[in-house]
Amino acid sequence: MQQKTSFVSHPVETVILGTIFSCILLWFIRDGLRVEGIEQKHVFVTGCDTGFGNLLARQLDQRGFNVIASCLTDKGGQDLQAASSPKLKTVLLNVTDSQSIEKAVQFVQTEVGDKGLWGLVNNAGRATPIGPTEWMQKEDFNKVLDVNLIGLIEITLKFLPLIKKARGRVVNVASVMGRLAFAGGGYCLSKWGVESFSDSLRRDMQYFGIKVSIIEPGFFKTGVTSLAVIEKDLQRLWDRLSPEVRDSYGVQYFDKYLKAQSLSMNTFCSSDISKVTNCMEHALIAKYPRTRYGAGWDAKFFWLPLSYVPSFIADFMLRALLPTPDASRQQIKLAFNSTDNLHKIQVNPH
Repeated sequence: MQQKTSFVSHPVETVILGTIFSCILLWFIRDGLRVEGIEQKHVFVTGCDTGFGNLLARQLDQRGFNVIASCLTDKGGQDLQAASSPKLKTVLLNVTDSQSIEKAVQFVQTEVGDKGLWGLVNNAGRATPIGPTEWMQKEDFNKVLDVNLIGLIEITLKFLPLIKKARGRVVNVASVMGRLAFAGGGYCLSKWGVESFSDSLRRDMQYFGIKVSIIEPGFFKTGVTSLAVIEKDLQRLWDRLSPEVRDSYGVQYFDKYLKAQSLSMNTFCSSDISKVTNCMEHALIAKYPRTRYGAGWDAKFFWLPLSYVPSFIADFMLRALLPTPDASRQQIKLAFNSTDNLHKIQVNPH
């Protein structure tokens, strides 16, 4: 009796809580609806030699999709076919080569026929060169942008006619670093570009029944995040710096930078890459796919929330992850000494 009276005496709060609960329940029901006829649908995935693309191709193959997986190398394609059903097809593709892209489009066109292409997953990418911005040259930016952004755009534009036929899906792999830039080089730039391109594409293609989703993974252990590869390239960048620039960072900076990077990667990197491929799969099989998918605990609870806070707070948090250059320490020391001397002059004017 007392419980009933309590609900009656707070009708507004009861209605609000009931509405919130109903909205959450309806969202979960809507999110769980699936498309039909998967066995008749074709999906094209880029970057399937290793990592996310390789696992996704095998995952979609087991699900029943007609998977066409692109690989950069013959070995990558052969290994993938050996681990998949005969239904899965592979094709060589260099996303920075227009002729290679055209050949892949023709291959897919032959496979899908009049049905069109249900899903395009732009997964191919690279991270290096990545490091302090001052260590970079224009060519270092081009190496990453050509793969992660320009290649992705060209592939999407070339495949759009096939996707329009099927009223299908485009799934673009961005990153938390496309929402919060905290490293120099082309990687963050490319992923911000993927975010922007995907948003524009989604709004333009909604009239044709095409849905566009963005995957925003945190840190995962793949070839892209291989410390050996990143550290080797960082050594190349460090070795070619002028003596003046290198001195401004200090002789110990490089080693400290590598240690800080290793600690961060080992702390944040997850080995369970299925957290990412499950998001990709949902974007392809859900009747109402999400616009964005944050993949990984670090993405959901650290990087993406940090992208919403005031910039000075994000700057402070990110600064704590990396060492301080010697030149900055010297400036702080000089500023402190100047302040101290000024104080002495004021106290002892004579």
